[in-house]
Amino acid sequence: MTRTSTPRGTHTLPDLDAAWETRGHGQRLRAVRAAGERLREKLASGPRVVAVRTLPLTKLAYPTKYAFYSAALSPIPLVTMHHKCVLVQFMQGGELKNLLFNPTDVDAAKATPFFAKLVQQFGERLTSAIQGKHTPLATQLEALGLRFPDIDYVAFDHFHTQDLRPQLGTTTVPARFPNATLLAPEVEWNDWDDLHPLQRAWFVELGKSGVKTDKLALTSGDLHLGDGLMLLRTPGHTSGNQTLFIHTESGVWGISENGTCADSWSPLDSRIAGLAATCRRQELDVILNSNTPESAGDQYTSMILERTIVDRVRRAPAFVQMLPSSEIAPSALAPGLTPTLVHGGITSGEIARPMPRAAE
Repeated sequence: MTRTSTPRGTHTLPDLDAAWETRGHGQRLRAVRAAGERLREKLASGPRVVAVRTLPLTKLAYPTKYAFYSAALSPIPLVTMHHKCVLVQFMQGGELKNLLFNPTDVDAAKATPFFAKLVQQFGERLTSAIQGKHTPLATQLEALGLRFPDIDYVAFDHFHTQDLRPQLGTTTVPARFPNATLLAPEVEWNDWDDLHPLQRAWFVELGKSGVKTDKLALTSGDLHLGDGLMLLRTPGHTSGNQTLFIHTESGVWGISENGTCADSWSPLDSRIAGLAATCRRQELDVILNSNTPESAGDQYTSMILERTIVDRVRRAPAFVQMLPSSEIAPSALAPGLTPTLVHGGITSGEIARPMPRAAE
């Protein structure tokens, strides 16, 4: 497969194009919200995906000031986050497809400059204790009757901490997902070649060096991937940030790292000290995951779009079904910073076991 903006079997969604091109942050926010409401109806009234499973990958320490936009009133410097991959099975033109969203190579991600320096600051013993032990991704997939060659698509909400060499393969490293197309926003793919100082701490500098590009799809807009599945641009946290939206048995969900917990999208109902008060004082509706200040205004608009498209949590309707790809979890190391609601993951449908496939 050659590099293309629209992979075979998918099609572009123009619904948000005019809204994102609106000039002025305030006008753009209103336009994106209105277009998002219409797109939500299209997704929610259509077919569902076949199945969804959340696959835990690792735990990590993360600065409190970034996690809560410096709004949390706490002296605790770090929170604990659970980073997850999500498997989605869906129908595309009558064929069953498998997508992995955020299948991070945990060991390779340790080369991320920010986290390498965090280890130096707090010690490897503490960071390793937080990380803990997790079942390898391959083993988790095998328990569901799947193997790496069964994966048709791979995508990441953004390329922070990613090393794509094990995923796509190089001349000396075999591809982990030999049959999968990587859906990569072209703007962020190109940014990686010449990182801005505000970006450097979060990218593995050589993370795409020498990778094979025969299964690389560089995208520039929004994609409809198949029944019940959309991949929409949500810029701001990074230039090519994107959010996966899924129509499931429990309604519409979104997955991204624009926020770090359910409170991020519903801060006025948060029990974390400081969040609700800050939002009332500054008239804010969301709290950003703010480790990269590349474009906070667009990130805010993106989070409003996310909140507009997804459904409310049935057991707690003040909160929305946005699953952070790295979600803050209760921790004895961070008292007072436990999210008001923890999603944990998404489970929907029954996993279908495809016929075994070899590498193409």
